[in-house]
Amino acid sequence: MEEVQSKCSSCSDRCGKLDVFDWLADVPESCNVSDIVEIQFKNTRKSYFKNTNGLKLGKGDVVAVEASPGHDIGTVSCTGEIAVMQMKKNRMNIKDYDFKRVYRHAKPVDFEKWEESKKLEHETMIESRKISLDLNLNMKIGDVEYQGDKTKAIFYYIADERVDFRQLIKVLADRFKVRIEMRQIGARQEAGRIGGIGPCGRELCCSSWITNFVSVTTNAARYQEISLNPQKLAGQCGKLKCCLNFELDAYIDAQKDFPRTNIPLETQDGTYYHFKTDIFKRAMWYSTDKYIPANLVEMPVDRVKEVIRTNRKGKKVDNLVDEKVLTKKEVKPLDYQNVVGEDSISRFDDPKKSNNSRNRKKRRRKPMNKNNSGRNDKK
Repeated sequence: MEEVQSKCSSCSDRCGKLDVFDWLADVPESCNVSDIVEIQFKNTRKSYFKNTNGLKLGKGDVVAVEASPGHDIGTVSCTGEIAVMQMKKNRMNIKDYDFKRVYRHAKPVDFEKWEESKKLEHETMIESRKISLDLNLNMKIGDVEYQGDKTKAIFYYIADERVDFRQLIKVLADRFKVRIEMRQIGARQEAGRIGGIGPCGRELCCSSWITNFVSVTTNAARYQEISLNPQKLAGQCGKLKCCLNFELDAYIDAQKDFPRTNIPLETQDGTYYHFKTDIFKRAMWYSTDKYIPANLVEMPVDRVKEVIRTNRKGKKVDNLVDEKVLTKKEVKPLDYQNVVGEDSISRFDDPKKSNNSRNRKKRRRKPMNKNNSGRNDKK
């Protein structure tokens, strides 16, 4: 049994991405009275079972559980009250949930069959893609997951429109001799199952920690003053990057009192149009041209609102920037310092001089003896 557990713990393709921290691990078992167990399968597939046999289960244990049909092999991710909290977090009703049973700890025979089914998944996916292409189905099969007893296979696919795959199921069942189940997933879910490295250099968020996918719109980029470049805003799934939503709330809160950018500013010299905004610096830039940066003027947000109020009264301001503010600002002269240190950079231009100086230092450090004292005197 210990050998089975160690093999599963080193298995990277089977252990899922979502980890659960058991912060009740040091609580006595008498307080943990719930028999609900959360079992994790490939990638993000999780289900909840009941430990009706009273097995001593811990996180990371490989168990055989009830399935339809046969049995499946999975890994225990959490037990007891933590599993109950996980169900509440996922908005599952404990009273109405159809719990299946945990049969036993996985035996070496179960583990061998489980490994055999895993080896078939990639070949099955490639062959099923060829079959769907021959049937002219507008769909893409992204992943295949075999059940632990190798009697059932789940095919995950993406499609832009409704697909009639009844003929496909018959062909797949006849070819692989297993029960077929088709599950449609989105482009973000497919990227989460496949995985990859993002432009930030880290693992994709959808394959590492994101559990639910919230819709991302171009408004998120507009609020953050990001250039609307489709190539940079799109992720590997072809959709807008999920990370656009991470700082969106902070930007929205920061610019609650900002004036609208479509309001021009009227002055005695002409009309100024909004060019760009630095939200956290609370500064706005205005240009005399709508489309190109011409005669840019930097203004604080409070001054922009003051100019807008003046324009609404039918008056034009003399200057966009208040002269009182300009007089208060002290213009500091640029002070260049030698950040390299006492040595000059030009020392590299004359290597001969540097070599001579090094030789002189060596001669000074070298102690005098009887043999070379005479030579030095002659010289």
